[in-house]
This record gives sequence, C-alpha cells and structure tokens, in this order.
Amino acid sequence: MKTVNPMKPSARMRIPRQHPAERVAAERAKSFQEVSLGFTEEEAVLEATRCLECTDPVCTEGCPVNIDIRTFIQKIYEKDYAGAVETIRATNSLPAICGRVCPQEEQCEKVCTLGRKHKPVAIGKLERFVADFAMRHNGSAASVERMRQPQSVAIVGGGPAGLTCAAELAKLGYGVTLFEALHAVGGVLRYGIPEFRLPRTILDEEIRRVEKLGVKIVTNFLVGRTATIDELFDEWKFNAVFLGTGAGTPHFLGVPGENLSGVYSANEFLTRINLMHANQFPRFDTPIKLGKRVAVIGGGNTAMDAVRTAKRLGAEKAYLLYRRTKAEMPAREEEVLHAEEERIEMMFLVNPTKILGTFDHWVRGIELQRMELAEPDASGRRKPVPIAGSEFTLELDTVIEAIGQSPNPIIQSTTHGLETSKKGTILARIGQQTSRRGVFVGGDVARGGATVILAMRDGRMAAKEINEFLHESRNSQNFPESLGAKTSTVAIA
Repeated sequence: MKTVNPMKPSARMRIPRQHPAERVAAERAKSFQEVSLGFTEEEAVLEATRCLECTDPVCTEGCPVNIDIRTFIQKIYEKDYAGAVETIRATNSLPAICGRVCPQEEQCEKVCTLGRKHKPVAIGKLERFVADFAMRHNGSAASVERMRQPQSVAIVGGGPAGLTCAAELAKLGYGVTLFEALHAVGGVLRYGIPEFRLPRTILDEEIRRVEKLGVKIVTNFLVGRTATIDELFDEWKFNAVFLGTGAGTPHFLGVPGENLSGVYSANEFLTRINLMHANQFPRFDTPIKLGKRVAVIGGGNTAMDAVRTAKRLGAEKAYLLYRRTKAEMPAREEEVLHAEEERIEMMFLVNPTKILGTFDHWVRGIELQRMELAEPDASGRRKPVPIAGSEFTLELDTVIEAIGQSPNPIIQSTTHGLETSKKGTILARIGQQTSRRGVFVGGDVARGGATVILAMRDGRMAAKEINEFLHESRNSQNFPESLGAKTSTVAIA
C-alpha cells in the first residue's frame, strides 16, 4: 500500500490528538442538543495527519464490519471527503451513527499502532466528520446500475441489524421489505439512545438513504401478530427472512417495592422520552412524572443515558447506583466523563435491597446495602459481595432500573421449529442461519444486549449468507430466464 502523507512518522507522533468542541456542561445538562460539536475541517485533516498509514492496518481487523480505515483516513488527509465516506459505506451503511455511538476505544482505536505509545487516532470522530460532511453536501448523487434479483427478503425489525441487512441485500438487487413493529424505524437507535448522543435528524437521514437503495419500509407491523413467519413465506411469498428484533424486554431486580408508582425500567423511561416525546408534554400526549430526586440502577451505557436524561428533565439530584466500582463500569469512558461533568452523583459499591413507598404507593426512597469486591472469578471479573449490617436509605422520588434486557418472545412463541436459548435468544446454527430453513438472525435477539456495531456486523454477515442461500435456491429450482436477474437503476444520495 502506498502512503499519501510525506511527513515522517516521528513528526506525526508529535501532533496531539484533536478534540472537538463540546457544549458547556452546565448548559447542555438542561438541553437535548448534541453534546459534541464534531471536528471542524481543519481539526479533521490535522487528526488524519497523525495516521501512520501502517503496512498492516490492524485497525481494520479491530472493526467488527472491517472498514478500510487506513484508506478513508488517507482520503481525509487529501480532502477527498466524498471518497472517504464511500470507502466507509462499502462495509458500513450507517457511518454517521457509528461515528457517534460505537465504542471505538474498545475496537479499532484500541489496536491502533499509534496508540501503543501515544493516544490513538480518533477514528470514530473522523468517521463522524466525513459522514456529516457527506450529508451536508448531499454525498454522492450518482445513479448506480445494479442487477435486480428475482427473489425477495423480509427484514423483521428496523434497528441497526435490520437496517444493515436490508441495505446490503438491496445493494445486491433483492426486493427487500423491512417490517417494524413501532411507528418509526430505528430500533434502539430511536427509542434507546437520547438526542444529545444521536440527533434524530442524523438517524432519519441515514434511514432515508437506506430507503433510497430500494428498501420498502412497513411500520406498525408486529411480526408474530400481524403476520407470522410462516405467513411471510406462504402468503407473502418471501424467499428468506432476517430476524433483527432486538432485546426490548427489561430485567428487574426482584426486590420489594418494584410495583410502586415512580419505578420505571430504563427501556420504558427512554422510550417515553426518545420515541414518544414525553419531555415535550403536553405538546405530545405522553406524560411522565419524574420528581426532583432520581436514581438509576446500573453501570452500562443505558444507565448513563437514563440518568443524563433525568438530569435534563429537571432532576435536582440525579444518582447513578452501581454495585461495583467505577473501574468495572461497562459504560463508555466518554459517557462517564460527560455524566461527571454534568454533575451526576455516582455511588459505587451499593446494591438495592428494597424500594420504599408512601401510604399512597409512590416511591419515597430506596434501601441500599454496601458491597465489597471479592477476588476475580474464572471470568476475571470481581464479584460484588454484600457487607452485613451496612444498609442505609436514600430519599428518592423516582427509581429507574437499567440492569439488562431480553428479547421479546412473540416471534419465538409463534414460529414452529425455531430453536432458542434458555435466555430467550434465537439460536444460530451456522453463521447467522437459524434452525428454520431460510430464516436468519442477528443483533440483540441473538446475542442478548450488545453494541450497535456488533448488531450491524451480524446484519452484514446475514446478508452475505442470505445471498448465498438464495443463489443456491435459485439454481436448484431452475428459475426460467425470464425471472432471472435484470438491470435496474437506483439513485443513491
């Protein structure tokens, strides 16, 4: 691979990692506007200059969807931003989203060669820069000719796995229909992630681009109720089905007081705000009663999203309660830092034992027990152990539980022969193929709770396997020439 940057590696290493401007913490904690303002063009080019253009770009290996990171960064250095975003889109259909919410620090940036002695290249923020640039300048407006295949595929679920699988199959020329149970597509990207991390204008634009590839989107359609998987095959005549329905059934602690008014799952709380606009009541019809003292239980990104959202809704005291220490928190480091800047009060090594209520059954507080960490177990993780007699109470108005989620069981219960795990996830036998012929799966419905980029990886791999499956089916069924692949033109913006 040739290099495009004539600067010596030693000189590149002396350039500090660039940091985009952010909204002031005191102001943003009252607003749902995006926290990070993103790189300016000057900052992006300077950050791209830091790339060492490695002969063996291990960053691509660290990316679940194998973006050609070296090449797209080289194109930023050359100020070929359209070329940069097209390089990304070759394997990632949602770059403006991934540039904002993917844990690059645990993936591509973690293995960046520059990061061995210095701070790694800000790959995620560069991805966001070129994706946003393309949106502002209408990206590539060229029409693309591709072969139109005779078979059709149903995509069940409009989250990151479903959107990715739909886009990849549409690029291959298949007729693709995406069925979404809610009234708007996006899945966890829409109902789970707040606007201050992922603006809806960005999400909507990425979805429009998937539609422009030729994907038909049908909302308010609950597969398993509106139509079963068998009906999609037998009556709708789809040749393959991809299941990407996510994990939307919340877990609960199982402690006394969980039935009190003022106790929410993070899933319900964030859905009310992000999807149903409860923060804009009465302009929108979904109210939410929060109170001034709010505690969120958990230590992941969903917990961070929930507690920072509560702060923005006017909570005077917004607590995060976590049974391990800060070092064990699975939330992204950047999100933890932003929460601290916004004066979220984090309490570590505490575990709820009881939610306390008033005479009229509203939350008035929570009983907590202090914990200590035992030695690491076989997995390497230190288990929290309760300290006897250490219970204390915290006065609260609202409790939000963010301790994990499982798949909704509707499809599993209405689809004969679909193998599932004890946790309710749909099992894949080989690759992304399920026990049902022609049915493929990916994302949280297969993995349990995981990241957006891993769901996208599953969607991309499933599209490849569905293409192979349909090719084999077409050959075995001897499709007449009149039903063979035809040329169609799709405009991509």
